[in-house]
Amino acid sequence: MTPAENEVADLCVELIKVDSSNYGDDSGPGERAAAEVVMARLAEVGIEATYLESAPGRGNVITRVEGSDPSLPALLVHGHLDVVPANAADWSVDPFAGEVRDGYVWGRGAVDMKDMDAMMLAVLRQLTRDGRRPRRDLVFAWLADEEAGGNLGAKYLTKHHPGLFEGVTEAISEVGGYSLEIDPSLRLYLIETAQKGLSWMRLMADGTAGHGSMLNPDNAVTEVAKAVARIGAHDWPLTYTPTVRRFLTEMADAYGLPFDEDDPGPLLDRLGPLVRFVGATLRHTANPTQLDAGYKANVIPGQASAVVDGRFLPGFEDEFFATIDSLIGPKVRREFVHHDIALETTFDGALVESMIAALKAEDPAARAIPYCMSGGTDNKTFFADLNVRGFGFVPLRLPAGLDFASMFHGVDERVPVEALQFGVRVLDRLLLNY
Repeated sequence: MTPAENEVADLCVELIKVDSSNYGDDSGPGERAAAEVVMARLAEVGIEATYLESAPGRGNVITRVEGSDPSLPALLVHGHLDVVPANAADWSVDPFAGEVRDGYVWGRGAVDMKDMDAMMLAVLRQLTRDGRRPRRDLVFAWLADEEAGGNLGAKYLTKHHPGLFEGVTEAISEVGGYSLEIDPSLRLYLIETAQKGLSWMRLMADGTAGHGSMLNPDNAVTEVAKAVARIGAHDWPLTYTPTVRRFLTEMADAYGLPFDEDDPGPLLDRLGPLVRFVGATLRHTANPTQLDAGYKANVIPGQASAVVDGRFLPGFEDEFFATIDSLIGPKVRREFVHHDIALETTFDGALVESMIAALKAEDPAARAIPYCMSGGTDNKTFFADLNVRGFGFVPLRLPAGLDFASMFHGVDERVPVEALQFGVRVLDRLLLNY
């Protein structure tokens, strides 16, 4: 076992022990302490890195490894240091203790995404200790604020320090590269090539304020409630993007089932808990999440509002908003609380071939397939601001039956130690040879 494999779990534990919870309102501890761990572990092997704060305590770490062939474009390998909060009372272990139990590293961030942060560190430290040089420049970035949109992390860096990413054309980061075991002779590794777009929308209506005991045909609450009910009840049709179509075709082949475009349910049922990752990528979604109106039981307010969490498929944004506008009606207006693009890239090219080769070298039963995720990552920022083609690739060979989807932002988040070691081996092959 290599030094990188030996130390990756310890590095993951060390990072988990640093509470870098991101509450989205600047009330959390920030990422500085976690960034200092990264800086210290890089300095131990003589790696110089750049530390940048976008705001007090909001730390980002970036370093570049020079490749042997300057004619090749650079590859960005990035992870985020912040995590979503955890309520310790809900957990079987202290979420920030970094406990190793039953062959797993437990704790907040174990899969989202201090596992990758640790794997990046372990591989980079190993490359440096061995004096091995990759073919192309590698830019490693440990970023702040991804869990709240990246304004203090990726977006800050692309706006204020774009030179750090000079020559970068492609990137790897979360969420992908993990295995789904079909049987002992076949494991599918899902590489993320697409992400749904995000639109948090505030719906607002104005009406006539008045006494609650009187007739009032111009009630703002009624108008917003009707709009929310229509959106919440809308049955979005199945819409297959190229990524989703290929994913389902590959899944059908692996399970020996037909892919019925009109009824993909039997195929989705075979995915088990993983359906939470991919089920929402077959259609747009729009879920009402908040309502706000009034200040007293007997006063009809002059204004009411609601918030809807909308997620639209790549290539179908205009269609999505045309439907939303038809559902809210003429008396309700909308504005963006937050809006982000959708992404989709093709599953081809030298980087994809290198990822596939690295996986198969470590797992002969591996078959890589593309998939679309319903959430978003910092890859959106690097594409929108720097035209960097991004993939979700955190290689993990997982035990059959593990409910991996529930680990993301879930209770008792954990990652197998053997999966971390597998990931180190795969990343080492990929980063050295691509």
